[in-house]
Amino acid sequence: MSTRWTPQTQMGRETAQAPSVVKAQLAANHGAITQLAEELRASPPTFVMTCGRGSSDHATLYAKYLIESQLGIPVVSAAPSITSIYGKTLAVKGALFIAVSQSGKSPDLVQSAAAAKKAGARTVALVNVTDSPLAETVDHVIPLLAGAETSVAATKSYIATLSAIAQIVASWANDDALIKGLTALPDQLTRALDKDWLDAAEPIAKSQGLYVIGRGPTFAIAQEAALKFKETSSLHAEAFSAAEVKHGPMALVTRDFPMLVFSQQDATRDSVEGFLAEMRAKTDNLFAAETGHSDTKGHLPVVEDIHPLFAPIAMIQTFYTLAEHVALLRGCNPDAPPHLSKVTETH
Repeated sequence: MSTRWTPQTQMGRETAQAPSVVKAQLAANHGAITQLAEELRASPPTFVMTCGRGSSDHATLYAKYLIESQLGIPVVSAAPSITSIYGKTLAVKGALFIAVSQSGKSPDLVQSAAAAKKAGARTVALVNVTDSPLAETVDHVIPLLAGAETSVAATKSYIATLSAIAQIVASWANDDALIKGLTALPDQLTRALDKDWLDAAEPIAKSQGLYVIGRGPTFAIAQEAALKFKETSSLHAEAFSAAEVKHGPMALVTRDFPMLVFSQQDATRDSVEGFLAEMRAKTDNLFAAETGHSDTKGHLPVVEDIHPLFAPIAMIQTFYTLAEHVALLRGCNPDAPPHLSKVTETH
């Protein structure tokens, strides 16, 4: 553990469980995911449709970047209300439909999965509760195996969703580098807990709001991080791609406006580095999670010897330690945010 961070809430304790959760999950799901990958290679889908709400929806964006970049298959996000409210059936014959849910109970997700299956899609659920209505609806169930998660703020279940997506894509692409990278992931997540981001906590906690920035796969965790600031710290945060934030949102940036930026070592790195150089001239509260630059103000250390596509999983692991600290500095209880419950059912 970091010399400064130790879990002080149930959110923190569940965050610390994520490495062991992922290690057990990768082993337990190997057979089921291998079988699914073989089916997908033998009969490739015409496209992929994902479906989720909240943190689960943010995880599906990670799936989009991995599937499109590694397999070249288009990925679109379903609007569950098209089925549950508008009563329309989409033309998804030949597609792969991936539903993501911690509880598997939300009626609109269950209805969307059932409609997709009836319309001829191959359906898969990534779900933590394996006897849930969603699990009973689909063709393939990939259990998250995160165990009980009682804090309202999802942490280990979100990380488990990302690792399940990574394992599916690695096996489907039959990519040796991805498969090898997965074997190292649990230990890398443990090391991510040792990375100290707490210097960013006070400036963020004192702010009225911030931007969280990523590009490519890190845009998915930027969305998750922004949600966590809202739900655990009552702090307004917005997530943007580094390619989009200059299209209007930059007008709000002042010298003391915080920005949290995630940067992985892949083809997006140069563009994000250019963005960081520009932002350092605009704000004094810029915090960047990236390799190198350890002597730069606002640098947040990351696990460096990790596959670039898995770096976001390690970054969000470290981020949750920061999020817990920010919540406590603001006098908030991240385990029981106001107006929220662990299971949210939408129709």
